[in-house]
Amino acid sequence: MVTDLQDRRILITGSSTGIGAAVAQAYARLGAIVTVHYNASREQAEALVQAIRADGGRVHLVGGDVSRSAEATRIVDEAAAAMGGLDVLVNNAGALVKRAPLEQVDDALYDQVMDLNVRSVVVASQAAVKHMKAGGCGSIIHTSSVAARNGGGPGALLYAGAKAFVLNATRNMAKEFAGNNIRVNGVSPGVISTPFHDRYSTPEILENMRKTIPMARIGDPVDCTGAYIFFASDQLSSYITGQVLEVNGGQFMA
Repeated sequence: MVTDLQDRRILITGSSTGIGAAVAQAYARLGAIVTVHYNASREQAEALVQAIRADGGRVHLVGGDVSRSAEATRIVDEAAAAMGGLDVLVNNAGALVKRAPLEQVDDALYDQVMDLNVRSVVVASQAAVKHMKAGGCGSIIHTSSVAARNGGGPGALLYAGAKAFVLNATRNMAKEFAGNNIRVNGVSPGVISTPFHDRYSTPEILENMRKTIPMARIGDPVDCTGAYIFFASDQLSSYITGQVLEVNGGQFMA
């Protein structure tokens, strides 16, 4: 039984639906104080907050666009103020934006994908580290993707590249902040049944992906929660930093 997440103050970006929502619920059930973040999906975020509170959890809600630097900083600072500090940041916000072959990639799409998947991680981490240094310790957990390892599906060039950045940023930040007692790790989900694939993947694409998975099924958001609990808990992972845990049913084996 994990006991050291009791009263931990945790912000999960992009947590109104999918993996982020499942992780927020899992942390709250272990006694953490959680801040749920949303951008466009306010209604879903509010429903999640109500569900967590109905389950006896402690939760706050913050909205904003993490792809914009000033907003990302405000979101982290607002969450820390609401919770009385910040112990764990989960950089989970991200999206493919749209599937586009190389010849259809333009500056606008490039900026959208990189701002959402890369800028948000850099800026939110900058803001979080200030609070964690003040508290004497912390854990940052980045959400990468199996696309960072295998190049992604059709039209996912920019997304796969952005998630590869996140994978390597995990290692670099781990080195930079180890002396501050801040651990930095990552979770790399495979094909998970979330609104992400509802939006970007056809049934045919999903079935083709499923066929590449040795466990022969698409994952569920709950399948990912153990990895996030593991990295948030000093009890479980106090001597682990700079690692990225693959959660993909065997689709990619490091």
